[in-house]
Amino acid sequence: MTTAENKTLDINQIKELLPHRYPMLLVDRVLTWEAHKTITAIKNVTANEEFFNGHFPHKPVMPGVLMIEALAQTAAILSFLTMNVKPDENSVVYFVGIDNARFKRPVVPGDQLRMDVEILRVARGIWKYKAVGTVDGQLALEGELMCTIRNTAEA
Repeated sequence: MTTAENKTLDINQIKELLPHRYPMLLVDRVLTWEAHKTITAIKNVTANEEFFNGHFPHKPVMPGVLMIEALAQTAAILSFLTMNVKPDENSVVYFVGIDNARFKRPVVPGDQLRMDVEILRVARGIWKYKAVGTVDGQLALEGELMCTIRNTAEA
């Protein structure tokens, strides 16, 4: 687990906290985090992302659902860091809802999507977060995400 002094995570530390792998791992680095509060992470969007082959070959745009997924993965990392646990092969984070999702600008190859996620509350096993994605300081998307953490044996 990351110590209180080191508030960044590299890709190997992220892979210890998320079960996702290429092409679905959408968080490249955690810049900073504070347990029970916030996390800031980045996704470097490159032209060789698999989804750009079909979305869209003539004008590549990162799909909105994948931008939301990147925010949800960032939120899951914050939850595990807050609980001070590393998930095992039976842990799964289910995305259970989104409110007030808005897309404000396209995210394209060469962009760096900065993801800021704040825990709003945790109640009855449901985590609710405020999530914002920006590119070069411009709002790209925002919304309120809800997730729950389960053991696959329970699911």
